[in-house]
Amino acid sequence: MTNAGSNFSRRAFLSMVAVGLAWPQKPSDDRSPLGMIVRSNRPEDLEMPLDGFVDFITPVERFFVRTHVAVPKVDLATWNLRVDGHVSSPVVLSMNDIRRMPSAELVGVLECAGNGRGFYDPPVAGLQWGDGAVGNGRWRGVRLVDLLERAGVKPGAVEVLFDGADVPIGEMADFQRSIPIRKALHPGTILAYEMNGAALTAKHGFPLRAVVPGWAGDSWVKWITGVTVTDQESKGFWMKNAYLHPGKPVAPGSVVAADAMSPVTSLRVKSVIAYPSNGTTVETGKPISIRGAAWTGDAGRIVGVEVSVDQGRTWKSAQLTGQSTNFGWRLWNFPWTPSGERHLTVLARARDSSGDIQPAVQEWNPSGYLWNAVARVDVDSVRTPSLPAPAASGSGVAPAPPQAFRETCLTCHDDDVIRQQRLTRAQWDRELNKMMNWGARVQPENRETLLDYLVNAAGPRR
Repeated sequence: MTNAGSNFSRRAFLSMVAVGLAWPQKPSDDRSPLGMIVRSNRPEDLEMPLDGFVDFITPVERFFVRTHVAVPKVDLATWNLRVDGHVSSPVVLSMNDIRRMPSAELVGVLECAGNGRGFYDPPVAGLQWGDGAVGNGRWRGVRLVDLLERAGVKPGAVEVLFDGADVPIGEMADFQRSIPIRKALHPGTILAYEMNGAALTAKHGFPLRAVVPGWAGDSWVKWITGVTVTDQESKGFWMKNAYLHPGKPVAPGSVVAADAMSPVTSLRVKSVIAYPSNGTTVETGKPISIRGAAWTGDAGRIVGVEVSVDQGRTWKSAQLTGQSTNFGWRLWNFPWTPSGERHLTVLARARDSSGDIQPAVQEWNPSGYLWNAVARVDVDSVRTPSLPAPAASGSGVAPAPPQAFRETCLTCHDDDVIRQQRLTRAQWDRELNKMMNWGARVQPENRETLLDYLVNAAGPRR
């Protein structure tokens, strides 16, 4: 979903990370000055809070941020885009050249493949996103098909490979992602230079990013410098070893080999409840509006959202509001008057034009991708609502990190990435193996020390 790199990259560490099943307690969230939830400071990963789901277009400053390496500094005076590979006439274009081409605009949802990872149980490694690693943007740029036609795609083309200006850390592989030629030729697939009516910001891919509507964010490569047409499937690291899904239910906690999985592509039908928030109180007899947003992937538009206020015994249709677009989200609301003093579970489920509907129980997968279980919040209906209680602060003292941890794990990212995990010793052992395979220099004599620290600092929560 952004550009990244591998081999003991921060991205590699996060590929130790994935998403599942119940509604477990999430770690307390730090907040940025704009109210964004900080999942990682270095590299920067920011999550939109729930109140962002009441906006049809997500403001740029509230749009989630996912980065794996340092954000590159791009100078338009020297930047250009090359289109090459399995084409008749490779082209090199400046931004002025691109802006002179016919433009296209699309409203579309950009969602991290790992959005919702923090809900999976048993937990999986990675950024423990809640609901907000997603946003609905207005994207303007040039159709990819127009660029490909200009270069002259040869018969037998299979994929289009995106490359960006980001620089891998150390020995990590360069982050490159490909999409099938059929998706590349879709009129909605564009290379965007504007977001919400203004030039892309550096965090969101300046000067050019891929917009692959309906697909997860790993295909929306940022800072694009190269588009290469290929006559075979990509065998690069980031297509064969990351952003993979088994494509079927697997036993929770199981390990699935990379060659038994396929790259993540389309998003799934999904809804989020923006209000009321989980754990709050509502006033008995006072009308409120349950509201949120819903979206889907390649399958089609959202055609309905249903809400239950009685633990799923009965369902009633919510009102769809605002604009309806092929790839954007749909806002919805449901008028409701709580009756009686009681604890209530509010559920919401969306349906798209293909007939697909959100599942009641999430299928588990070893990377924690594509969470889309029925949305749920628990509230208390009371006669006199009280303010939510402040979050309890931790009473324990975190163990001091060993020198091996600082030298091995903090090279590419801060410890906030690690502290949010909920992994068992066996899971941490597998993650260390994975990181060593990707280039992490873990000395044999330090392995048990590292494992002890990781389990104490970021093990299963009691």
